[in-house]
Formats: sequence, C-alpha cells, structure tokens
Amino acid sequence: MAYMSEEGYNKLVADLRHLEAVERPKVVAAIAEARDKGDLSENAEYDAAKEAQGLLEMKINKLKTIIADAKIIDESKLKTDSVQILNKVELKNVKNGMKMTYTIVSESEANLKEGKISVNTPIAQGLLGKKVGDIADIKVPQGMIQLEVVSISF
Repeated sequence: MAYMSEEGYNKLVADLRHLEAVERPKVVAAIAEARDKGDLSENAEYDAAKEAQGLLEMKINKLKTIIADAKIIDESKLKTDSVQILNKVELKNVKNGMKMTYTIVSESEANLKEGKISVNTPIAQGLLGKKVGDIADIKVPQGMIQLEVVSISF
C-alpha cells in the first residue's frame, strides 16, 4: 500500500490516461507504418517500434499497480506535533548549521528539485516521529549526520 496525497494520486491517474489515450495509439501507428515497409525479419524500424510498445505497456502496468495500491491521505487529519508523511520539515545540520526544508511524500511523488523526498529515504525514515527540537541521527552514504528538527508544517 502506498500512501499519497490526493494531488499525487490525481497526477498518476492523468499520466495513465495520457499513456493509454495518446502514447499507445502513437506506438500502434508506428508499428503499422513499419509493418507496411515490407520484410519484418530485417526491419529495424519494426523492431524498435515493438520494443517501444513493450516499454510503454510496462509503464502503463506499473502505474495501474501503483494506483490500485494507493491510499489517499486525508490531509485534514494530519498533525504537526511530530514528523509524518506530507509534513514540510525544516531541518538544521547540527555539524555545519546548514538549513534545509523537505516535504515527506510517497515514493511516486518524490522530486528533489521541488524539495519532496520519499518517505522511504534514510532521511525521511530517520525523521518520522521526531518533534521540534529533536535531533535525528541519520545514516547516509557519506556516514552519519545529525539533523535537528526546526519546524514542522503542511
């Protein structure tokens, strides 16, 4: 089961609809066009189109699985007394004083450029349940870091 926001769920559904309604017909057309060019045994265009179809169907099936397993979180019931999914958390690196802000989201909504980290990352796992003022010891690839929870919001 994957917990996610309603916004994230709706984005996945829109992506699935786009793949099924727009991309799938394009691939089918490319296969038909390549097939019309003659001998399939030596037709690289046909092979490429069939491979693209396989990759597209794999993406579609993956999205369908994620959507089927999704559980939308009721944001009105979320609290900010401790860190949980969909919280925006301001952190301070205890060692160097650097501040950072992350929103903890589901795996499918994660986007580091937007400051959204997956609930499955070591940082998010180390922060879950912490309160403002708590210091989390988190194991990252570079070793251990200590992050202090400065604030928790939505």
